[in-house]
Amino acid sequence: MSKSGTPHRVAWPIALTLVALIIATTIVVIFLRLESWPARTARQSTAELERLGKSVRAAFVDIAHLQPRITINDRVYMEQTTPVSELVVLSRRIEVEHELLHTWAGSSKRVKLHGTFIAKAGFDLRKGLSIDIRPDEIMVQLPHAQILGVDQQQVDVLAFENGLWNRISGPDVQSELSVLPELASKKVAESELPAEAEETLQQQLVRRIHTAQPLRLVFKDEKKSE
Repeated sequence: MSKSGTPHRVAWPIALTLVALIIATTIVVIFLRLESWPARTARQSTAELERLGKSVRAAFVDIAHLQPRITINDRVYMEQTTPVSELVVLSRRIEVEHELLHTWAGSSKRVKLHGTFIAKAGFDLRKGLSIDIRPDEIMVQLPHAQILGVDQQQVDVLAFENGLWNRISGPDVQSELSVLPELASKKVAESELPAEAEETLQQQLVRRIHTAQPLRLVFKDEKKSE
């Protein structure tokens, strides 16, 4: 009896020792995982923000053909490399008309012109463009949108009528031609084109940058129109 019970008495301490070693090893592994969790989380978070930075860069290259200055948590991730002075995001066809009607000594002359212009709205990047990516948001800082140009595309003569002795002169035509750009610029200045350009840029960026963080555009100056 005493001999058969001896192996059992020897096995129990060994089993308990093995269990204790397993528990101790498990505790050490859990402790090491918990201790390294902040560093691993930080690395994963930084890697995700850097991936997002590349996505933002690709969006601006696609929209504006430039690489903007990008910071991640106030650390410079990319410097602006392409010197682009203007970013045009919206164009609008503008049409105006003006008429000269002059009567002298019972003789009338008439000139009527129709002008077609293309107005361009966007951003003057010489005033600055920067992007800061944070875990809770993406902030794009740039100047307010403005009218960047009003370019004449075509002039049509709708009426060119001479009087018997009141003839249309060269200065008459030049005067009418010079009025058309002024009318087009005035019409554009009264439009909401700059505001539409800001909204368009926001929509373009949201479509191209797929992220859970909100995208916020911060404008740094007053709106200006030409």
